[in-house]
Amino acid sequence: MSLDTHATKPHEALAAHLAPAMDAVNHLIRLRMASKHAPRIPEVTAHLVEAGGKRLRPMLTLAAAELCGGSGENAVKLAATVEFIHTATLLHDDVVDESHQRRGRPTANLLWDNKSSVLVGDYLFSRSFQLMVETGSLRVLDILANASATIAEGEVLQLTAAQNLATTEDIYLQVVRGKTAALFSAATEVGGVIAGAPEAQVKALFDYGDALGIAFQIADDLLDYQGDSSSTGKNVGDDFREGKLTLPVIKAVAQATKEERQFWARVIEKRNQNEGDLEQALELFEKYGTLSATRDEALIWSDKAKASMASLPDHPIRDMLTGLADYVVARLR
Repeated sequence: MSLDTHATKPHEALAAHLAPAMDAVNHLIRLRMASKHAPRIPEVTAHLVEAGGKRLRPMLTLAAAELCGGSGENAVKLAATVEFIHTATLLHDDVVDESHQRRGRPTANLLWDNKSSVLVGDYLFSRSFQLMVETGSLRVLDILANASATIAEGEVLQLTAAQNLATTEDIYLQVVRGKTAALFSAATEVGGVIAGAPEAQVKALFDYGDALGIAFQIADDLLDYQGDSSSTGKNVGDDFREGKLTLPVIKAVAQATKEERQFWARVIEKRNQNEGDLEQALELFEKYGTLSATRDEALIWSDKAKASMASLPDHPIRDMLTGLADYVVARLR
């Protein structure tokens, strides 16, 4: 999901505040993505790492640590760890989804091949575990290892759920918690842990990351149907063309007539799509108000993220994180 880059936006304020630490994170990423024996590893990694992503997840780790009174080398290592895990999942996702575009650029699997993307992703996962071990915190290792397993589990669940009209909103939420929110919540949680924060604050940071990640993904799914491709880096309707059963479709299917359900079965389950099918889907969304209902869901999770900040220390970063929860849903209409 692309974020507006106006300097007054919360993620820009957070980036400016964390700039020195993020410079250290970026330096560490470049250092650890190097390979003496396999030059393709830094080539593939650099293509994605240097593609202009917002580095939101590592910033969340640094922000959580500073908010709880911690910073330094271990926080930088964990921020780099989170970014390596994220980059590895993107490389794997693009292979699974047979994607050709990421952040407005050709995907690594298109420029190189699927084998390179999978193997470099594996390398980055390995690098991430080396970094988290260097912090010397068994609890941090436990959190990030569990998050990595949850991410993989969510992706596998999505394989069976994404084109099955029997998929419920609860299953969708489970997928989202796996493939997106797990890394958000781990990123904020380990920031609190490495800072030595009290358990109540660590829990609040986990809750914030979980809710923010869910809001982020629901907004992303909604923007696929009503976003601006120049800012999202995706074509409108890409999820539809790929037969993905995201929340707007799930809500429409739940209210569909027998004839409408046959339409959804054809275009989603069978991926037998004809010219005009996307327009018909949009008409059904309008009929049942599912885009509006999806937006409301994203706003609910954004509000939950903001509410979790209440028990955290009074600090400029707390205000930035609260603003960020509004920001991820700000462009929805």
